Amino acid sequence: MGKYLSIVLAMMLVTMAIAFLSPLDGGLREQPIYPLFWASVAGAIVVIIYGSYQNRKKQQELRRERRRRRFKK
Repeated sequence: MGKYLSIVLAMMLVTMAIAFLSPLDGGLREQPIYPLFWASVAGAIVVIIYGSYQNRKKQQELRRERRRRRFKK
């Protein structure tokens, strides 16, 4: 996973905590912000899937290059 995706994922984790904790006093919220929490969960899932998709494409390209080198010799 790239460094930008890691930063976005970290922000999603912080947002999940903010949904339940009040940033002003640090205590639990009386009424948690569930839409914010679930949006953060969905965003984190999207970031993880996209990161694995990028890694898979990169690995496929590396394998393709190795095969080309073997057959050219």
